[in-house]
Order: sequence, then C-alpha cells, then structure tokens
Amino acid sequence: MACPVQIYRGGVARSPYVIEYERTLTFPVPPERLWAAMTRFDAFCSWWSWLREFTVDGSELTSGTVLHGVVEPPLPYRMRIDVVVDDCEPVQRLGGAIHGDLEGRARFHLEGDDAATVVHAAWTVEMTQTPMRLAARIGHPLLRWGHDRVVDATVDGFRRHLDDGQAP
Repeated sequence: MACPVQIYRGGVARSPYVIEYERTLTFPVPPERLWAAMTRFDAFCSWWSWLREFTVDGSELTSGTVLHGVVEPPLPYRMRIDVVVDDCEPVQRLGGAIHGDLEGRARFHLEGDDAATVVHAAWTVEMTQTPMRLAARIGHPLLRWGHDRVVDATVDGFRRHLDDGQAP
C-alpha cells in the first residue's frame, strides 16, 4: 500500500531577495482595447513616470520581442531590466522571462467581454543588484512596499489612459 505524501503548508521562510506577486485586476474596457493599449510602446514613458530609457527589439508584441528599460521606484535605486516575451497569444495571454537587476518570470492572462477585461497577473522576481540584496536583508518590507507602489501606480495610470482616450 502506497503511503500518501503530506505537503507541508506551514510558514516557510522565503528569501528576502524574492518578490512574488499575484493579483486579479479589472479594466473597464474590452480585451481587444486593453491589448491595443498594451502594444503602444511609443506611449509607455509618457504614461509611467518611473520608466526610463525604454526601447523595444521588435515592432509588435509577439514571442521574441524584447523590452528594455530602467525602472525608478519611489526608493533610491534604479533597476535595468530586459523582458523577453516567450509566450504570446494576442488578447489572451502574455508571458516572459525577466533579466538584469531582476531575474524571474511574469505572466498575464486576459479574459473579458464588451464591458471589461479581467487580467490575472503573476510574477516572481529575484533582486540581483548587490545594493538591493543588502537592503533586502534588513528592509525587505520597504522594498516590497516600493514594488507594490510602482505596480499600483502603473495600474492606476493605465486605467486613466484608458479612460481619457489616450490609449486606443
């Protein structure tokens, strides 16, 4: 008789260098309109004050597209990142590998109707910059706060651009 495997679900200490994020977000536009806005690379820096030096290898959002940029959160550090899109089904899902001062993976799944789009967003990233890793050892909650403020500002800003007609 096989012995059932017991999975421990208690409090395991996570690495202070890793940030895991998972949320469901709703946008008041159909999925096609949201996707069209997600592909407006030329508008990203004007929409998001935390994004600098943004460039794209490729002309559209598809597998193989590489996004390069510098992120400046509301804390005294900068992060250079590259996102290599490796899973793209337009208007349905997007996923990719993150490299640079953060290493990890991100994925987005879209579903909706003519009135709204629900986006399931998830990523896991590890801080690779030595100063960030040192700061994370003593101030992980502060770094997590900075991460969450950038995400909240991004989502709020994206909703505003969808509402005011700046996004398709």
